[in-house]
Amino acid sequence: MNGDTAVRDVCLALPTNRFCVPAIAAVGEEAAWAAREFGVRVHLLILDSADATTRADHAKAVAELPVGPGVVVHHLDEERQRAFLRAAIDRARAEEPALTAGADHLLRLMLPDTVSYGACTNRAFLLAAALGCSSLHRRDSDSSYQWLHGEPVFPIHHELRSIGRRAADAAPGVTHHTLDPVHAEKPVALVGGSFVGELSVDIGEIRTLDPAVYEEVVGLWAPADHDAEQRRELVADSFVGNGTAPFTDDRAVLDLPDIWRIDMCNIALDREVYERVPLPPATDTIGSDYLLHHLVLHSALPGVTHNRNIVNHYTPERRGDAGFTAYQLRFTKFLLSMLYLYPVYDALERAGGSLLDADHHLRPEPVAEYARAAAGADRTENHRRLAVVDRAYRELGGRYAAFADHLVPLRARLLDEAQADIEAFALLVDAWAPLVRAARATPLGGPTAPGAGRSADHA
Repeated sequence: MNGDTAVRDVCLALPTNRFCVPAIAAVGEEAAWAAREFGVRVHLLILDSADATTRADHAKAVAELPVGPGVVVHHLDEERQRAFLRAAIDRARAEEPALTAGADHLLRLMLPDTVSYGACTNRAFLLAAALGCSSLHRRDSDSSYQWLHGEPVFPIHHELRSIGRRAADAAPGVTHHTLDPVHAEKPVALVGGSFVGELSVDIGEIRTLDPAVYEEVVGLWAPADHDAEQRRELVADSFVGNGTAPFTDDRAVLDLPDIWRIDMCNIALDREVYERVPLPPATDTIGSDYLLHHLVLHSALPGVTHNRNIVNHYTPERRGDAGFTAYQLRFTKFLLSMLYLYPVYDALERAGGSLLDADHHLRPEPVAEYARAAAGADRTENHRRLAVVDRAYRELGGRYAAFADHLVPLRARLLDEAQADIEAFALLVDAWAPLVRAARATPLGGPTAPGAGRSADHA
């Protein structure tokens, strides 16, 4: 942990499983800018699950970062992540005899052997706790920054102006203040923006091939009780971010957060959020890392929604056959996950302010309770979703029809996995407080690349 308590520590996290040298350079520049402009110590945390050759490219990019004072870079491959997690899990189980989850099971939830958007962010949460950070700022490896007047437009500008501050104190730092005064004493829990560029979900080709099929398939993620007009509205607003309009000037609104305009590649969360409730560790499921958006909104914690939108782009591996199949499978599992997530979201909305204690801290117990209750949902709707995907993809033909064939023998497994994912989330919520406490006491080791002049900044 850092001994200099006068300096605020924040974590700028970049999870990746693909080549992203340009993103490392760009996020490194954002880290240096934040340290320089705000006087904070930025822990640039690169969680690298790429193959060995790509990791070597990333390590070279890290070594070449022109970081200045106040930036500490941590480039962790999965071996280093696993060692940290194992130590933290063992410590948590030793200190909490009531923790019933097995060490190996917890480790699989935190570091599965396949893609998990929630798990990679949960690892960042625990590592941020170990580094003594007050907030976590997440970026993605398939995105970049907009530019204005020859300068990159960094979202961390709005994030550090507001995150964690009492809402009344954050008000002067935004352009629009519409928060109900009843929430003025609460901390700003979330700051975020959206994206411009390509769809956040790689299904634009379906819209080009057949707009009617696109509307039907995307409409599958709507709640089952939505009528046709509500589904059309959802489809029109899904995965498009803020379109393609370039950034021209700042707009930052202090209110309850507009979670439909906040993407996980452009977000900051206060430690009082992510140290209390994790994200669902669902595997091979896009959109599984958005639950905290709903939790912050429905508990009536303040947020700032800004327009420093990040640029979303697709990386080459999605274009090949293997990448196409993997991504369509993640999209299918996303559709199935809604059977379990919507009841949780509805329960959070009904609970409202009761999700907070007297000190405005989130209460994790109800979240675990709602997840467990949702796990018993009738699967009829998910059988229907799979049938619609099968028919619609066969209508599209080509590689979509081939994917439909690929999906047929997987159906039973996917139905089981969707239920198991929400059950795993409930278990992880139960274990989260002990894991966070253990992480704070678990050494991470020295940084990969201490910022110039800050060689003493070790985790």
